[in-house]
Amino acid sequence: MSEHTEGASPESPDEDVIELATKIFDLARQGESAQLAAYLDAGVPANLTNDRGDTLVMLAAYHGHADTVTALLARGAEADRANDRGQTPLAGAVFKGEGAVIRALLAGGADPNAGTPSAVDTARMFAKADLLELFGAE
Repeated sequence: MSEHTEGASPESPDEDVIELATKIFDLARQGESAQLAAYLDAGVPANLTNDRGDTLVMLAAYHGHADTVTALLARGAEADRANDRGQTPLAGAVFKGEGAVIRALLAGGADPNAGTPSAVDTARMFAKADLLELFGAE
């Protein structure tokens, strides 16, 4: 006999996966480093991407969470993984003016010339001479 009640529909495994992924992306946006690290340590891929190609690093960087970026990079996330629009976390951090995130990404090996537009291109667009100097660009 089944315990399934007629008319009731349990969540499918796909719905469970989507719900978990949504939670993990929210943790990156909110800078919940410890919780996010626990999920990655339990096996969630460090380079998990959403439907726009944004990685956890991209979301953490864009929302200004340097500690979360560092935690993700320490667990194997790629610093330069571009989203579906060719944008990198470093270019997003330059656009948002997130200095601590920029330093965390550079410390994690981010390439200022990666992506379209690159972090260098973005710094030029917004006349951020200090960042151009930091990136070794003119």
